[in-house]
This record gives sequence, structure tokens and C-alpha cells, in this order.
Amino acid sequence: MINSIKNIKYTNKNNFFLLAGPCVIEGKDVVFEIAEKVQEITNKLEIPFIFKASYRKANRSRLDSFTGIGDIEGLEILKEVSEKLKVPVVTDIHSAEEAELAAKYVDILQIPAFLCRQTDILVAAAKTGKVVNVKKGQFLAPESMKFATQKIVESGNNNIMLTDRGTMFGYGDIIVDYRSIPEMQKTGFPVILDITHSLQQPNQTSGVTGGRPDLIETIGKAGIATGVDGIFLETHPNPALAKSDGANMLKLDYLEDLLTKLVALRKVVTQF
Repeated sequence: MINSIKNIKYTNKNNFFLLAGPCVIEGKDVVFEIAEKVQEITNKLEIPFIFKASYRKANRSRLDSFTGIGDIEGLEILKEVSEKLKVPVVTDIHSAEEAELAAKYVDILQIPAFLCRQTDILVAAAKTGKVVNVKKGQFLAPESMKFATQKIVESGNNNIMLTDRGTMFGYGDIIVDYRSIPEMQKTGFPVILDITHSLQQPNQTSGVTGGRPDLIETIGKAGIATGVDGIFLETHPNPALAKSDGANMLKLDYLEDLLTKLVALRKVVTQF
């Protein structure tokens, strides 16, 4: 199990840890606005914080959807966040070739849910020596994620996290099966609940993903009550203007209230 990630000490006896930030790098100013605010809140609440943002979005419904400001430009902003704020950073990769490039800039490589079975990506990420966060495919049973972890371990890397982001049981909607959390924890690696992507309503007729941000607190509380190790969420000062996934993001002004409630609940849960 991971017990240290660049300035973060984590055991499941402590508070949950948080992966948070915007969906995609839109520009340096908004990235630092979000990162500095989240760091301020997590320092106050003693929550280990990992900054999250994609330097490029490869999985979009429409060809004209925003994908990023440029690979190197986005990665350099992530590195600057890490160096200036002294926090670890995580970003997605979408191919084996991206692993080596992204690893020069970030601390954690994230494997998107749709790609969690792609052996070449898992092996390439593992061989960088970075922490690898694998999102459970919306099409997979949680027990199947042991095979993803085995590929990474057999490639020489034991620094693994697993993230649940819901399961598709019907068209255009996602459901969280909380049995997935203890099931994936059987691997011995930390398990994270992605509470904002779990509320997506993908493949809408407009070609723009919808969402239910009104249920973010509900999903988060249920995850903490189930004993999840970490929480993943996307946040933005103005989700309506976000260039990706705005429909299911948490407004940045609401973050402290949400995390305060989750911390209080975590204290109760760990008593049992």
C-alpha cells in the first residue's frame, strides 16, 4: 500500500486524502486560483491533498470539444503547481507513449476508466516508477480490477491506487455500487471514490455530457461511510463556464462546506 506520496503521509487510520482540481488545464491563472484555494481548505481541515487536472482530454463526445491548451504547456503548468505549492499532482495519460512524457512533470499517472484493461498503457505507466491511479471501467465488476493491479505489480511497480467512478447499468446514466469499495480494497491498495464523474450523464443528445451536481454531497457522504480511502472531485470557480465536464463539477465556493462535513463523518466512521 502507498504510504507516502511527495509531502503526503497516508495510512487508512488518518483522514481521507483528496484528489481535486479542474477537469482540464484551461490556463495558468484559473489553475492556480483553484489549486491555492483547495490547498488553503485542505490545510485547514488536515486533508492530504493531491492536485488533479488533465493536460489533454482525449475522450470527448464531439470533435469540436475543447481538448487542452497544448501538451507541453499543460504539463509545465502542472509542474509549476507542484513546485510552487509543494503538492503532488496527477494527470491522465491516454497511450503508452504518453507515460514517459507525463512522468517528467507529474507525480501520479492516471489511467482513464475506458483504458483500464489496456495492457500496454498499464505496463508503460508502471515502468516510469510513478504512482499509478487506475480508474475502474464503467463496464467492469470491481473484482476484475485485480488484474489491472497484477499487470502493474508484475511490471515492477507496487505504487498503485484504484478509483471507482461508477458503473453503467442503463443508457446515459451512471450508478455507484458501494460494494465496489471494499471489494477493490481486497487488493491491498488505496481505493478512491470519484464523486463528480460518478454523477455524469454521458452521451446526451446534444453531444455534451450532463450531470447531477446536486448529489455530490450525497455520493461523498456515502463513500466516506463505506470506508473509502480517498475522494476525487473536480471543482471550478464557475462550472457553467468550464471548458470540460462543467455539468457535474462542484462550484469552488462550495468545497469547504462539503469537506468539513466529510471530515466530521470520517471521524465518526473510524470509531467503529
